[in-house]
Amino acid sequence: MDPFTIAGKVFSSRLLIGTAAYPNHATMLEAIGESGAEITTVAIRRINLKKNEENTLLDDLSSKHFLLPNTAGCYTAKEAVLTAQLAREALETNWIKLEVIGDEKTLLPDVVELLKAAYELVREGFVVLPYCNDDLISCQKLAGMGCAAVMPLGSPIGSGMGICNPYNLQLLRKYITIPIIVDAGIGTSSDVVSAMEIGADAVLVDSAIARAEHPIHMARAMRLATEAGRLAYLAGRIPRKHYAIATSPTKGVIDVATHHVSH
Repeated sequence: MDPFTIAGKVFSSRLLIGTAAYPNHATMLEAIGESGAEITTVAIRRINLKKNEENTLLDDLSSKHFLLPNTAGCYTAKEAVLTAQLAREALETNWIKLEVIGDEKTLLPDVVELLKAAYELVREGFVVLPYCNDDLISCQKLAGMGCAAVMPLGSPIGSGMGICNPYNLQLLRKYITIPIIVDAGIGTSSDVVSAMEIGADAVLVDSAIARAEHPIHMARAMRLATEAGRLAYLAGRIPRKHYAIATSPTKGVIDVATHHVSH
């Protein structure tokens, strides 16, 4: 009843899930299944694109999920564009999660190189979903050049710090009309709820599930959190106030002094 649409393609789940850092292949597959996610991201530099008996990741995922290759590990626009072209040829998809990292310690995006890569890939007909800062101006530029969505970070990749600047996400929700997918920094289910209640269209989670003590339980928690947060956003929360507002009616209160009931 509340479909999630990117570039004309409709998905029923608003939770995207990564495939890195799991303790083993079987746990990854079970966690992905428990999450209910339809879109799974795969790093082109991490997987072997040549078919062989040992590499079953793509076969296992592509039969049930929509694969979203990413350019993880790229530090320049040139590297990212080449990696995206490789993914298109090998996986027969023009969808790409674009990552251009500026610093290997923080893994924050290089905005200049990201914009260059996004512009080139959009021109080549790719459906571009860029991992970016939670910065309104950068996201407006990415949207303006034709990206299908923006994927602002909640906090640094793998940090588990959650949504560090909810105000920035509120600004994005107000001014960005393409889908907003919060990517990076999610630590637990409450972070997902926060992102969705602010108005994010979806969230991408990897480390918070893969590195959890019990990944499969966490995957289910993330699914439920995504659904709860989205429903709360659609329901519309009550405004915050600095004073109390009685929930019970004031009429009919007993007047102790006169033993009368007020009307």
